[in-house]
Amino acid sequence: MHRQNSQSKSFDSLPDPARRKGSVVLRRSQAKTEQSDAYLLDTREDQDFTHSDPWRVLRIQSEFVEGFGALAGLGPAISVFGSARTPRGSERYNQAEKIGELIAAAGVAVITGGGPGAMEAANKGAVAAGGISVGLGIELPFETGLNEWVDLGINFRYFFARKTMFVKYSQGFIVLPGGYGTLDELFEALTLVQTEKVTGFPIVLVGIAYWSPLLEWLRNTVAVEGAISVSDLDLVHITDDVEEAVDIVVNSARPNGFVAGD
Repeated sequence: MHRQNSQSKSFDSLPDPARRKGSVVLRRSQAKTEQSDAYLLDTREDQDFTHSDPWRVLRIQSEFVEGFGALAGLGPAISVFGSARTPRGSERYNQAEKIGELIAAAGVAVITGGGPGAMEAANKGAVAAGGISVGLGIELPFETGLNEWVDLGINFRYFFARKTMFVKYSQGFIVLPGGYGTLDELFEALTLVQTEKVTGFPIVLVGIAYWSPLLEWLRNTVAVEGAISVSDLDLVHITDDVEEAVDIVVNSARPNGFVAGD
């Protein structure tokens, strides 16, 4: 950044007096700002404090506090991902509903993104089996809040706070066909497992025809380029059988502290 020096001041002279705002040190032109208390106590209608980065940090912190507080006593849980555009009554919708039912029948909570489509179906299946149905929603311009089958729901402003809840409170992921959001969650989980940020975290893809081209690209292009190891492909399981998908997640997680009902 270019800094003007109209007073021809020697850089060997003593530095200008500094101001502190908490842990932040401000000098020269940066020191000419309002005090934090002045912003806080200003009652004028037109103020931008609530749109500033420090305020956003507080809002972000509040999302983590609310999420941790609401989910701390949840117990074992599996996250189910899939497209919000999956139509009711379709094969994919029925698969998601069955997955939610089987997870709940094993005494495990079901966590979804709380939206429509495959997420709604998994929540519905969990409720039908008498299990705990959790939805972690996100503010989006084209979705209208949590679906009606969510019994414990949290709405987030920030994707990264929401993602933390999925990984922290799940013992595994089951991923049905979906779009960018589903792929985002899938590759986030794969990265965390590959880098050993989480361990004993099974990831199952449901839909061989849907997911095989992606896995082939990873094997034949990404791995060939040396961007990943061939062994990294072993981090995911793929199946068309929803019962197999649930069994893989439940049985893989049990040795790592997962206690589910038989």
